[in-house]
Amino acid sequence: MTLVETLRFALRGVAANKLRSALTMLGILIGVAAVILLVAVGNGSAQAITSRIEALGTNTLTVTGTNRGAGSGGLTVDVADALADPVLAPDVRSVSPLVSTSATITYQGAEHEVGQFVGTRPSWFDASNSPVASGTAFSADDEAQGRRVVVVGSTVVDELFAGVEPIGQQVTVGGALFTVVGVLAPKSTTGFQDANDMVVAPLRAVREVLTGYGALSSILVEAKNPEQVEAVQTQIGTVLAQRLPSTGAGGTPYRIQNAAQLLQTQTETAETFTVLLGAVAAISLLVGGIGITNIMLVTVTERTREIGIRKALGARRRTILVQFLTEATLLSLIGGALGVAAALVGSRFSIVGVRPLIVPSSVVLALGVSVAIGLFFGGLPAARAARLRPIDALRYE
Repeated sequence: MTLVETLRFALRGVAANKLRSALTMLGILIGVAAVILLVAVGNGSAQAITSRIEALGTNTLTVTGTNRGAGSGGLTVDVADALADPVLAPDVRSVSPLVSTSATITYQGAEHEVGQFVGTRPSWFDASNSPVASGTAFSADDEAQGRRVVVVGSTVVDELFAGVEPIGQQVTVGGALFTVVGVLAPKSTTGFQDANDMVVAPLRAVREVLTGYGALSSILVEAKNPEQVEAVQTQIGTVLAQRLPSTGAGGTPYRIQNAAQLLQTQTETAETFTVLLGAVAAISLLVGGIGITNIMLVTVTERTREIGIRKALGARRRTILVQFLTEATLLSLIGGALGVAAALVGSRFSIVGVRPLIVPSSVVLALGVSVAIGLFFGGLPAARAARLRPIDALRYE
């Protein structure tokens, strides 16, 4: 048989029972679409994390507390101020102590839960690459006096101030009134956390109203230029070693990470997450392959007499084998192609807050695996059909 004749027979076999073939292809469709979309979610999440870390700039370092020894309780405002020492840390441009919490903001009866209510100093806006789009940032005097003023993100504006100019409005947070003095410039958000759903206020005011005067959440240190980041890391490590000595277990109650280290760590985590998602989705492809085996076994059983007649007329074992393998592969190929189409449509929507990022390699891999599944799982039924003796096939009722 020629290739054209083989394909024609395969198409006729697939079309002989449209419902059964459609259900088989549906299993492959779901598997392929799941693999592509879940890998795309992992890639989208990784891109979002990378963008947010890179947005901090390449000249920032973050000091956080650990759970060992003195723990994060060692991070105080005095420690933060010590990191700006011009003698011990001459390459430091700015130091921004931070406390962060979640809070409910109320405006004229409307409420909004903010996941990031940050208390810090004015230097944070430049160090974190978070410019103010309208209004103004709070000043050093506002922070020193503990004035209750806030700069809000664009999501907060959309949720509370629809159709209203937010600058000058008063909101209630933790039972206290805060005045909106500025709105942050929007940031691109493709990850699980909305980068625009945040509020920034003077450190002293946030500690008075919300967090208390306990430990700082972190300290953001800005180097004078990217080339001095390593030097700054050494300098602040020296200061911290004096202020926060090592614990009895030999560890330190703090951790220093620069943007490059954070990016590497987050990238490795995101890659592991992507592989895990792809592996979970691949199980659905395996289920689809088992479905192909079942359907093809039923098909072989139903067409036993046809096989007997064809072999009696001189059809070779290889011809029968290729015919049924082609049918199985055709089922998986059509299902895979439909799965790719479904994944491309699904990638236009956010999934669990992440905009999927489809890469061509995942499409090629998923489609290739679907074809391989057709060949592998169709092999058993095809071999069974090819082994039938003509006399036994013709006697089959």
